Amino acid sequence: MTAEPPDIDGPAIEVRDLRVRFGHVVAVDGISFTVLAGEIVALLGPNGAGKTTTVETLEGYRAPTEGSVRVLGVDPWAHHERLMPRVGVMLQDRGIYPGIRPLEALRLFAAFADEPGDPEALLERVGLWHRRASPWRSLSGGEQQRLSLALALVGRPDVVFLDEPTAGVDVSGRQLVRSVMAELRSSGVSVLVTTHDLEEAEKIADRVVIVDRGRVVASGTPAELMRSSGHEEIRFGAPPGLDVAAIGKALVAAVEEIRPGEYLVHAEPTPTNVATLTTWLAERDLPLADLRAGRQRLEDVFLRLTAVTGEVPAIRIEGDAAGARRPGRRGRAR
Repeated sequence: MTAEPPDIDGPAIEVRDLRVRFGHVVAVDGISFTVLAGEIVALLGPNGAGKTTTVETLEGYRAPTEGSVRVLGVDPWAHHERLMPRVGVMLQDRGIYPGIRPLEALRLFAAFADEPGDPEALLERVGLWHRRASPWRSLSGGEQQRLSLALALVGRPDVVFLDEPTAGVDVSGRQLVRSVMAELRSSGVSVLVTTHDLEEAEKIADRVVIVDRGRVVASGTPAELMRSSGHEEIRFGAPPGLDVAAIGKALVAAVEEIRPGEYLVHAEPTPTNVATLTTWLAERDLPLADLRAGRQRLEDVFLRLTAVTGEVPAIRIEGDAAGARRPGRRGRAR
């Protein structure tokens, strides 16, 4: 990992009015955001929102149709070879030879870097030293994920792209990944992470950019997004099938069972409302499995902003322009 913050004039990552088209379909429709040096930004969105296409463009594997992207001040498509030594990429599909051993893989990747980190120390850091001689195919999914993270970092990059870094990783592994990302931030490394784990994004990201159908629908710190939602509520767990109308009458508020045994009260989380709810349950000798009162979680904000209330057709344009793709890139779902 980088020992000192990189000397960057301006944002480490800059996306300005990016558009990428595939034939008649617009995959990315005017996205703009930045990532500063020493900042972790989570790029969130449902499947097909344009996240992967955006990241592939930033990695220099796809040319913008319109707009511009810059990584460390450089156009990643036009100056791909110049930029790559300063960038670390962690892929979902990994693409690692199944017979290679973790230490061998790290030493191989280190050989391509100008000033690599210590492969042995990095393998120890991601908790895989005891598996250093095991072939890739024998590693668990979580171990493979941690090795992929190490491979992205062995070149001591200034910018790191992490694709679902905690997917398939156990609890201790997730804590380790968070710790490594915090170290990257402290070193001045910029991290752009894509993930479907909204709870993880809430914990690790300095800022969040939510995209849907190729457009940015919200951006800000997790706290800002949760606070600005304007939605306060009470959620609780109890036996399924309760009389929500009776609970609503006691609270003078709408109550719904959003999943079996999980209830949502559309009311301010005041002490009076909470006391009324718990009293109603106590009078009927009903257990309270869980209780959360207050602002929405990031997941709630995400679902509200990206909810599809009906079938939404793909965005279409006239003409046959398509985003060029640099050969040699392993395919991933957009």
